[in-house]
Amino acid sequence: MKLFPNTVRGVVSAIDEIFNNNRYADKVIEKTLRSNPKWGARDRGFVAESVYEMVRWWRLIEAVSPSKDHYHRFGTYWLLQGNKLPDWREFKGLDPSEVKSKLNKIQQRSVLQSIPDWLDEMGASQLGEKWDREIDTLNQTASVVLRVNTLKTSREDLMNRLAADGVDTYAPKGYKDALVLAERQNIFKNPAFKEGMYEIQDASSQLVAAALEVEPGMRVIDACAGAGGKSLHLAALMENKGRILSMDVEAWKLTNTKLRARRNGVSIIETRLIEGNKTIKRLKDSADRVLLDVPCSGLGVLKRNPDTKWKLSPESIEKVQVMQQEIIQDYASMVKPGGLLVYATCSILPKENQDQVSKFLASEKGQEFELLEDQKVLAQESGFDGFYIAKMKRK
Repeated sequence: MKLFPNTVRGVVSAIDEIFNNNRYADKVIEKTLRSNPKWGARDRGFVAESVYEMVRWWRLIEAVSPSKDHYHRFGTYWLLQGNKLPDWREFKGLDPSEVKSKLNKIQQRSVLQSIPDWLDEMGASQLGEKWDREIDTLNQTASVVLRVNTLKTSREDLMNRLAADGVDTYAPKGYKDALVLAERQNIFKNPAFKEGMYEIQDASSQLVAAALEVEPGMRVIDACAGAGGKSLHLAALMENKGRILSMDVEAWKLTNTKLRARRNGVSIIETRLIEGNKTIKRLKDSADRVLLDVPCSGLGVLKRNPDTKWKLSPESIEKVQVMQQEIIQDYASMVKPGGLLVYATCSILPKENQDQVSKFLASEKGQEFELLEDQKVLAQESGFDGFYIAKMKRK
């Protein structure tokens, strides 16, 4: 593949923003692409993919790069991908044989897998022999997965419509509403998306709403709704009949939920800002189903958010564990007797998952609940994101 100065400059500039100004990769890429409207689809794809992959392999790139110059780092990344470098002055001092020699001498897993030492130690201690393959899987590029909006179309009809637009997809087994793109592309511009026929949602994430076993007419609370992806899935499973209360502590996320609901043809979602414990107490014993998709480390979604590993720390993971337990202790009261509570994370760490559920069930408030089942979804086994889903029934 031929390199062009303007797009490589875009990658280098984005990398500088991410690592020197501590910006989030997705926001930086979005800004970079918006600032260069003349780039074609191939240029935009090159920039986005190169930035994400450089972020993913940052530690390894640094270990074998001849200097801290961002052009040298890009050149090192390009060589690691098996490509040849053009004769540009920016790449002077970059010797492919030297890069290869340095790479061959590295044996440390945390460097080869490009993760912090503390994360490697934590993963190995909590996942044991499964860790090596799991982190290897999480370093692979994520598939683009669609969730079919069954309020507007069927999976087969959507597959055929996208195929007519030149978008090839396949239906993965075990995920009845999922379609996976055969090739990565900007699927947001497709007319079917604008008509609300699908959302972008990983296959593992789609298991969460299904775990609530909702039925039309139920009253459901999505207590950590974010921008509403799982609320929308619940609405489709409920055939847009009943009531879903989508709650969050961030008002702007709930605004996005409303916009997405309108596009999806969903009318049963009501949004509510969590302003304190009073908001929760008013909803005591009110819901047939409560979903707690709690804040977490996000280690299960490193495929699509590789910069997460550079922003986390052992302290931040301990802090989020405290928050998780507080949420499950305080929010479980919203479930009616006989109703279901689902606790979910996009983490692969037992400390954020089954350990939190066990701690809750052993507590005074948790005595009212029994664990029906839990799913420990590892990326190496599913091929999709890592997730944890626990289903509990209030006695």
